[in-house]
Amino acid sequence: MVTIGMDYGAKNTKAVVLKNGQVLATSSVLSGFDQKASEEQALNKALNNAGITRDEIEHFTATGAGMEATTFANDNVTEISADARGIIAIFPSVRTVIDVGAEEGRAIRLNENGKVVDFGINEKCAAGAGAFTEAMARALEIDIEKMGELSLKSTKAVPMNAQCTIFAESEVVSLIHQKTPKKDIVRAVHDAIADRITSMARRVGIEQDVALIGGVANNVGFVDSMKRNLKCEILVPNDPITPEFVSAYGAALTAQNRIGG
Repeated sequence: MVTIGMDYGAKNTKAVVLKNGQVLATSSVLSGFDQKASEEQALNKALNNAGITRDEIEHFTATGAGMEATTFANDNVTEISADARGIIAIFPSVRTVIDVGAEEGRAIRLNENGKVVDFGINEKCAAGAGAFTEAMARALEIDIEKMGELSLKSTKAVPMNAQCTIFAESEVVSLIHQKTPKKDIVRAVHDAIADRITSMARRVGIEQDVALIGGVANNVGFVDSMKRNLKCEILVPNDPITPEFVSAYGAALTAQNRIGG
């Protein structure tokens, strides 16, 4: 039984291929302006990585912001449901899952059966998502991949008051002119996002265990900020499903369920 889940994200389109519930392959491509072209590219890449053909696909379920643009999927599932399904398969003990992507953050509270009890979504604002770190990396003139490790070297909390990416960039420039070390500024950036996301999660209600998913969960500096903000340990998925693929994984599991797997 081969199923595929695809997450049509704002920045990347991700696919997960399962065979009898086991992960065969994953793929991720930039979403770009042409969602259908991105879908085709992500699908072909995933199938090539898995060593299977399209004829072997028994069910294809889509999720994500751009899922309505699909030309291949049999059906779709909401991001909330996909997140819940994916994380429970990885960490059955999770009761709160926080998903931080390029342009949106979500907090979802689950019951002991893995069903969604409540959820909250960050307003359409980059200050609570990955686009914020990208903008700050440009302002600091450092590679975004280096921000996490640099943040962990900081031992000083520097307040960042701006709640808007544009104003925050100005604040970063001011901190640079004040000779504030970059490691402290980067920590302030992560703390600012964590504050915003944690505030949203608390409105939903936080119950342990807590898991963090989405592309920003690959940033160890942000994970550290979230741990300090929430005052608890946080579970982060690893191989074979890394944080950015959890939604696509949940969609693939949903596809399996819909054909009786």
